[in-house]
Amino acid sequence: MNWKKVLLIGGVTLLPVSMMAQANILNAKKPEDIGKKTEAQIAMDDDAPLPYGYVDDRDIMWSKTVWELIDLDERINFPLYYPVDTVGIGSDRRSLYDVLIKNIKNGKIKDVYADSYFTDKRKFSDLQATLQKTDTTDRGYEQLNAGEQISPEYINKRSLTAADLKEYLIKGMWYFDKRQGELKYRLLGIAPVAPDVNFIDDDSMSAEDAKVPLFWVWYPDARQVLHDAKVFNQRNTAQPLSYDMILNARRFNATIYKEDNVQGDRKIEDYIADNALFQLLESQRIKEAIRDREQDMWSY
Repeated sequence: MNWKKVLLIGGVTLLPVSMMAQANILNAKKPEDIGKKTEAQIAMDDDAPLPYGYVDDRDIMWSKTVWELIDLDERINFPLYYPVDTVGIGSDRRSLYDVLIKNIKNGKIKDVYADSYFTDKRKFSDLQATLQKTDTTDRGYEQLNAGEQISPEYINKRSLTAADLKEYLIKGMWYFDKRQGELKYRLLGIAPVAPDVNFIDDDSMSAEDAKVPLFWVWYPDARQVLHDAKVFNQRNTAQPLSYDMILNARRFNATIYKEDNVQGDRKIEDYIADNALFQLLESQRIKEAIRDREQDMWSY
């Protein structure tokens, strides 16, 4: 093997790591120039999320609201989970959870709620008890009882990170637009799910029982933020995807766990208990019923 082949193999190996969504990398004269756009690029830049079209209520012939679960253990859903370790990568690559938390904290995402019906609005300060816990060791309590100030080493703090995420819950509406003559989907909300921070390291509670939705984000409010946050494109590192593109295009696998119904929007597990297979079949039945609705509209 000659030196040309060695250099070629080395360059191809390092290419996906070094070129992930980095603008101007081939024209940069020094590393500090990587990521900086020229004035011409900025002038021609029209990078914005595709706006939703206006849908009149009279044009909605039929609709159904569903709640779905995105399992982050599935390979197809990995882009929503990784990277969880950001020490060795650039600032342009962050997991969906980190993007949400950062922009809720800095105020770019304002519509954050405690429930999927978007009735109880929250601020970042209201989420602190959900995202972090502070515990004092026995030695710290001894200092407190003795009237002394508790030493920092006797105070344990545990914060939720992207690595703790297990699932995402999404809420959306399927509707038949009679003006367009087709079945469409509109994503309304998204919620990260992780073990309760107060029981995350407690072996007395199972991982399934400890999982809770941390907060709900009104999705239309977060579209610009999620459009700016890019996701690693395994097939073409020169064209990274955005979280908004992945979610709106439904490039993930999800399982319906609830639909709007007369019983107060009860979950599938509430009327099919202790049988995971039948719950999955019921979820599939609901999904097929929604798909068949479009065909039924064209049946005479």
